[in-house]
Amino acid sequence: MRKILNKKQQKSKERFNQILVGIVLIFLMMLSIMGYSLIGRESTTKKQEKIVYNGFKFSKVNNFWVLEEGEMQFIFKYNPEQVEKIDSEVNYLDFYYNQPLYISSENAEATSEIYNNLGDLVLRMQNACLTEEGCEEDLPIKGCDSNFIIIRESNITTINQNESCVFIEGNKEDLVSLTDEFLFKVFGIEE
Repeated sequence: MRKILNKKQQKSKERFNQILVGIVLIFLMMLSIMGYSLIGRESTTKKQEKIVYNGFKFSKVNNFWVLEEGEMQFIFKYNPEQVEKIDSEVNYLDFYYNQPLYISSENAEATSEIYNNLGDLVLRMQNACLTEEGCEEDLPIKGCDSNFIIIRESNITTINQNESCVFIEGNKEDLVSLTDEFLFKVFGIEE
């Protein structure tokens, strides 16, 4: 059986319950604020990896290196410090700008690097063949009088400009980094 309380005792009990609920709510709010501030600190300590190379700022985003120049964004698998330095001279970007570009490649990832970084700057990009021999599809045959990038596997590692043709050659594992090296030269990031 419940004890009968007078009005004064009943008000005192209600007041005690209200104070207890208030203290619990304040305690929960304080814990929430402390937890949120600790989470905020963790995210700021994980700084984005960045490098500056010859005045160009690269940021690592989702395992790719991003270079922002003006309103353009260029995305590379490797940064300039990670690629092998190949002694070669290639045409700069103004040679390709707003011109058709043909490509023949034995490596899809290297081809993707070219498309992602030059695709918005050239008039159009199209796959092509250098010779009729071994040309599997109905692709145009182009020579070195057209802007033509040829990416192929070879025992020799080289980036070679011959008239308007660029030959990017190397081991299968190195073709993407060689393509990035070529792009760094085209953009004037490397000399």
